[in-house]
Amino acid sequence: MSRTTKNGLIPRVPAALLLAAGTLLAGSGVAIAEPAVPPALAGLLDTASSAGSVAPVADAPRLATVDNFRDVAGTGAGYATPRGTVHKGVFYRSNAIVPNDADLATLSAVGLTTAYDLRGPDEIAQKADRLPAGVAYVNIPILAGNVNELVARIHSPEDARQEMRKMNRDFVTGEVERAGFAQLLTSLAETDGAQVFHCTAGKDRTGWTSYLLLTIAGVDAQTIMDDYLLTNEYTAESMAKTLAYLRQTQGDAVAENFGPLVGVEASYLQAGIDQLTADFGAVDNYLTTGLGLSTGTIGALKAKLVG
Repeated sequence: MSRTTKNGLIPRVPAALLLAAGTLLAGSGVAIAEPAVPPALAGLLDTASSAGSVAPVADAPRLATVDNFRDVAGTGAGYATPRGTVHKGVFYRSNAIVPNDADLATLSAVGLTTAYDLRGPDEIAQKADRLPAGVAYVNIPILAGNVNELVARIHSPEDARQEMRKMNRDFVTGEVERAGFAQLLTSLAETDGAQVFHCTAGKDRTGWTSYLLLTIAGVDAQTIMDDYLLTNEYTAESMAKTLAYLRQTQGDAVAENFGPLVGVEASYLQAGIDQLTADFGAVDNYLTTGLGLSTGTIGALKAKLVG
């Protein structure tokens, strides 16, 4: 960063903390305590008991060391669509999958077949995935641009918010990003069994992927936005520890300026949605024209989600 402090020193924000605007804990060694059940989900946890005689798929387990691991379909009966509820146990989303032994055992019981890592090499070097035995690992980097340049542009909280909005717009306009999402969605459609996709914090690249899947399924816009914002509840404790770490090591000003990178705000996802609408008119056109997906691939995804 080019900005100096009162004593003339240039505050140094470790690049590993800022990779992809979602890696502020990468390599920090900050312990993550087990998060509480998000209040927004409390009323949904017991709804499965009224779903009928067919045994429902269990909610995604809460993991202490992978705190943003969750089912794309939501909890309880799953998110509603005009064609029925979204199928649970098919697609999972997550932050970096670096579980402790207890969480690894819990994750093993989920029955995953494939994990898609959307991070770049520098992020992976900080936190390499630790997957259950037998789970295939696929790396699909989805991020263009230079992290150091991003850091240099942030001098205020609003600068950070602008960078997050730009990232989501790039998911629509960027060739590297579109190619990555096309590869990911095609793989999700063609691969059997339960699958998980993730980035570092499980909120930006992962959040956009979830937005696309839930839109394909027919989930309403408000529910999709509410799901996107659940990151702030699932990771509330780790976000607080990230900010505390930044204050301790970089000072209050840096923590304040970079704070908006840690969580999500509605305007971030909305920026991508608005760009998609401006460039393609509708998600279907983005999928076919922007990503080059076939109608067969989109149909396969829809069948997995609600078919």
